[in-house]
Amino acid sequence: MALKTWTFTDVEKEIFVEQADIGPRVLTGAAGACRATKRTLHGGLREGVEIVELDNGRLRLVVLPTRGMGIWRVDCNRLRLGWSSPVRGPVHPAFVNLWEPGGIGWLSGFDELLVRCGLASNGAPEFRPDGALRYPLHGKIANTPAHKVELSIDEEQGEIRLTGVVDEARLFGAKLRLVSTIAMRAGEPAFAVRDEVINLSAEPGEMELLYHINFGPPLAAPGAEVFLPVKRLAPRDAIAAAEIDRWRSYGPESPGAPEVCYFFDLVADASGCVPTLLQSADGKQGVCIKFIKHTLPCFTLWKNRHAIADGYVTGLEPATNFPNRRSFEKEHHRVVQLSPGESRRFEVRIEVCEDAAVAAVRETIQHLQAGVQPEILSSPDPNWSAE
Repeated sequence: MALKTWTFTDVEKEIFVEQADIGPRVLTGAAGACRATKRTLHGGLREGVEIVELDNGRLRLVVLPTRGMGIWRVDCNRLRLGWSSPVRGPVHPAFVNLWEPGGIGWLSGFDELLVRCGLASNGAPEFRPDGALRYPLHGKIANTPAHKVELSIDEEQGEIRLTGVVDEARLFGAKLRLVSTIAMRAGEPAFAVRDEVINLSAEPGEMELLYHINFGPPLAAPGAEVFLPVKRLAPRDAIAAAEIDRWRSYGPESPGAPEVCYFFDLVADASGCVPTLLQSADGKQGVCIKFIKHTLPCFTLWKNRHAIADGYVTGLEPATNFPNRRSFEKEHHRVVQLSPGESRRFEVRIEVCEDAAVAAVRETIQHLQAGVQPEILSSPDPNWSAE
C-alpha cells in the first residue's frame, strides 16, 4: 500500500508511543528519503514535552503535540527559521500559569516559530469589572496537549502528514476542537498547516484564531524588509503611528524600546490567496507565508526590537480578527460564530525562498499592489484598535 499510518497518541484507546523512528529502512518510493521521529524531552521546563520531527530530505520541522501542535523550529538547507526567545523552551504547559493576575502568563512559554492563539480568545488580556481575569493573553490552545496524534506517509506521492487533535473544552464553557494537520512533500522547501475548528457543543459557540508566526536573526535582522499587498494599513497605537513611514523595514537592536504593531487589510489574488514575504537584508533569503483571505481576513505585523538576548523578533500574523480584547472584537463583529456541530477550516502555507525565488514572490506581491492604491492611516483606526 502507498499510504502507511502510525498512531503515536490516542488517549481514548490508551495508546502512547514514547519513541519512534520511521525512515529509509521502512519507507520506499518518493518518500524514501523522508524521516519522522518521535521522542519525549526531559529536564528543566522541557520535562515531558513530546516532539515529532518531520524531515522531507530538504526541510526539517519540529512539531510540539504537547503545546497545541505548535511548530518549534524549521531548518531548510543552512537557514534556521525561528527566533531566540529568552524562554528556553519548549516549555511544558504545566509550567505556564495562564491565569496569573496580570493576564500575561502566556509569555512564560512563548518561543515557537508558529504558535496558535485562540480558540475562545486570541488577543490582549481582558478583565471582569471586579478585576478578575476573564480572558488571558492569546488564549489557551497553545498550552493544551493533543490527545490524539497520528502520522501518515504516502510513499507514492512522497507526502508526510502529522495530524493532532486538541480540545479546548470545559463544563459551562466553550467546547471547541482543533484538528490540525501539518503536511509536507519530499524535497520541497515548504509545508502547510491545515486546521479545522469544530464546535462540539449542542449550543451555538464562538471562536477566534490567530497564527503567531515568528522570526528572528538571521532572517529578521537590521536591513530586512517585509512585503505585503496592502489595501489598508493602520498603526495599533501612538507608538506605531510615530514610525508609520518605517513599517516595512527592520532596524537595529534597541534595548528597552516598546513593541510596535500594525493592522492590515491585505489584497488577495484571483484565487483568494494572500502572499506575504519577509526578506533578509541582502535579499538572498526569505520566507513566504500564504493564506486564504476569506477565512483569515485580518493581518497583524508585530515587531519586538529588544536586544537579541531579550528576544529580537517579528511576527507575521494572519487571523480571524485583530488581537484586541475579545469584547472589543465582538462589538466589531470579528468573533466567528459557530452553530452546534459547525466547523471552520483554515490553511497557512510557509515556503522558504532563496535568490530567484525571493525575487519571484516579491514581484507577485508588487503586481497585486499595482492594482490597488493602499490606504495608509497616520493614526489608529478606532474600529480596528482598542488602544
